[in-house]
Amino acid sequence: MLQIEAASDGTSSPITGLGFRVEGQAHQLFAVTPSSVTLFSLHDHPPRRQTLDQIGCETNAVAMSDRMDLIIGRPEAVYFYEVDGRGPCWAFDGEKKFVSWFRGYLLCIIEDQRSRRNTLNVYDLKNRLIAHSMPVGDVSHLVSEWGYIILIMSDKKILCIGEKDMESKLDMLFKKNLYTVAINLVQSQQADPASTAEVLRKYGDHLYGKQEYDEAMSQYIHTIGHLEPSYVIQKFLDAKRIYNLTNYLEKLHDRGLASKDHTTLLLNCYTKLKDVEKLNHFIKDEDGVGEIKFDVETAIRVCRAAGYHEHAMFVAKKAGRHELYLKILLEDLGRYDEALQYISSLEANQAGLTVKEYGKILVEHRPAETVEILLRLCTDSGDPMTRRGSNSMHLLMIPSPMDFVNIFVHSPKYLMEFLENYTKAVKDSPAQTEIHNTLLELYISKDLSFPSMSQENGFEEHNIKERKGKEVANGYKSGRREKGNLGKEDMNIAKDIVDRQRKGLALLKSAWTSEMEDPLYDVDLALIICNANAFKDGLLFLYEKLKLYKEVISCYKQAHDHEGLIACCKKLGDSSQGGDPSLWGDLLKYFSELGEDCSKEVKEVLTYIEKEDVLPPIVVLETLSKNPCLTLSVVKDYIARKLEQESKLIEEDRRSIDKYQDETELMKREIEDLKTNAKVFQLSKCTACTFTLDLPAVHFMCMHSFHLRCLGDNEKECPECAPEYRSVMEAKQKLEHNARDHDLFFRQLRGSKDGFSVIADYFSKGIVSKTAIPPENGR
Repeated sequence: MLQIEAASDGTSSPITGLGFRVEGQAHQLFAVTPSSVTLFSLHDHPPRRQTLDQIGCETNAVAMSDRMDLIIGRPEAVYFYEVDGRGPCWAFDGEKKFVSWFRGYLLCIIEDQRSRRNTLNVYDLKNRLIAHSMPVGDVSHLVSEWGYIILIMSDKKILCIGEKDMESKLDMLFKKNLYTVAINLVQSQQADPASTAEVLRKYGDHLYGKQEYDEAMSQYIHTIGHLEPSYVIQKFLDAKRIYNLTNYLEKLHDRGLASKDHTTLLLNCYTKLKDVEKLNHFIKDEDGVGEIKFDVETAIRVCRAAGYHEHAMFVAKKAGRHELYLKILLEDLGRYDEALQYISSLEANQAGLTVKEYGKILVEHRPAETVEILLRLCTDSGDPMTRRGSNSMHLLMIPSPMDFVNIFVHSPKYLMEFLENYTKAVKDSPAQTEIHNTLLELYISKDLSFPSMSQENGFEEHNIKERKGKEVANGYKSGRREKGNLGKEDMNIAKDIVDRQRKGLALLKSAWTSEMEDPLYDVDLALIICNANAFKDGLLFLYEKLKLYKEVISCYKQAHDHEGLIACCKKLGDSSQGGDPSLWGDLLKYFSELGEDCSKEVKEVLTYIEKEDVLPPIVVLETLSKNPCLTLSVVKDYIARKLEQESKLIEEDRRSIDKYQDETELMKREIEDLKTNAKVFQLSKCTACTFTLDLPAVHFMCMHSFHLRCLGDNEKECPECAPEYRSVMEAKQKLEHNARDHDLFFRQLRGSKDGFSVIADYFSKGIVSKTAIPPENGR
């Protein structure tokens, strides 16, 4: 049982209204009398009573709001009560016949003290206005149900009052220019953001039309995210309203809804206003935390165009756009040392990419420092902690020096220095062949220029244009030079060519030693380079390594170097050292076609031709007869010696012929004797056992006799003569086999000094005299 505190005069007061308040597990009960407002906490045991106020109200003037606050109506005002006491008070004059709550509206039926008429007022407390007011008769009950306000009159009539839809309300408010009320209305009704934004837009348009631009912009800012930004931006593009536009664009970026064009426009606003402080705040005031809220490339482009290079560099560095950071340093500010320092601080792969893109500028202004950085990148000398695994795998991970060759297009001298230092530091580079190709072209070329032959990038024509009238970084000028410095400069150029070609020859030899099967460079390219630059020493070395001895001879012929020719033939034409003796024949032919007196050289050549027996005398005479400047005295001694040798050979051949004829005649007589006369066997002992020969015995035509028992099963051939006979038959079979082996015949023919003797030998053995006639088809 709950008891209300007695009135001040000690009498009890009737209960005029009750209201429950529930918050979680807390249950509370408001109790109203004409003289008090009491709160009971039902969750306490026993329930705790608390008097909130010493004033009350009459019956039907009590209600509960949707926030669970108690509402009481008194003649002077309407009071709200919370659990801790009296809350806000609304001074509505008049006696409150009925008080109720409907969808956030306070409903009061107030009796006018003068006219005694009742009026229904619907109060919008949030917007502080009377949403609706109408006179009513004598009301017996006020009910809020089913979405309507229901008035039950004393004369048994019922009056239903419905709320208009939101759109109708807003249209009415817009017509009365009550935009603030409209905004509060949609917010109180918890309308969707798009509807709220539309009301704000209309309010902004209204203010804009009244030229209240600051207030209009404050409304437009609330529409960000729902209203197309271009709608607002186009209204404030006038220079006089640039501050408002700047404010809007800043909020757009804060919400992360800005595009590249918005960033461009905002930065242009800052630069036109010369507001460095705001520009700093927009670009730099993020303490390096979080994601950048604008398009990086756009910001950099605008800042560069406006001359704010430091800001552009800050953005590029923070966004990790190393290429843009270096682009500003090099192209706009020309701070090459700082750019090199920045590249050195990057990771290897990033540093490599930036050097590829901006290496030409760096080489042009800081060549030595750039070469040093490249060497650290390609040899990884600056970061020993990255060396893991095998050495070959490590070399595959670091950049190749050939990736950076193109940045030296205007500075071949430093390219040569870079590759030289690299080859000293790295001995087993995967790009060793390409490096050597490039170095060879740099070394051997008379005009130190970019190696277009070894680089398939089409730089040759470009280099030719660049060399015309332009001083390149290798220290030379092409074109006209001052006459006073002409001789000295030519001497320096000639000395440089000699030094470089000396290095080129050393590289040719060191990269193709006698222990190597294949060279560490492209032989065909090396030949082209040497030939294009008339580098004789290089050509001679390559031709010799390739065993192109005739090409070696041609080099000396073109230079008319007779001593070199003979010395070369001595070295390359010695058959005992694996040389080609036929070179002497080519040399003799060269002197015969020379058309000048070269008796001394011809005599020396003839000495070696005679020693190696390269050419028959008749060929020598025919060859030398073509030179009208040579006399008989040149070949007299050679011919005399050859005739003497030939005479001796003829005499030996005659003696051999006589011997073979006598042996042949003897064989013929023996054969004839065997055919016509009986053979008398006079041996008395067995050839095998040497015992007295008795029957049965076997006699062979070779005059050997054997016991039959000594022969065993082999009684058809003489045991003594059989091995010799077999060897003869095997030799005959071998000759017949060789007759069918044409490759062997031609190999012997090519390898012999005297091909005729090979053919004669084949004829003498009866190999090529036999001709097999194939059978005719069908027979």
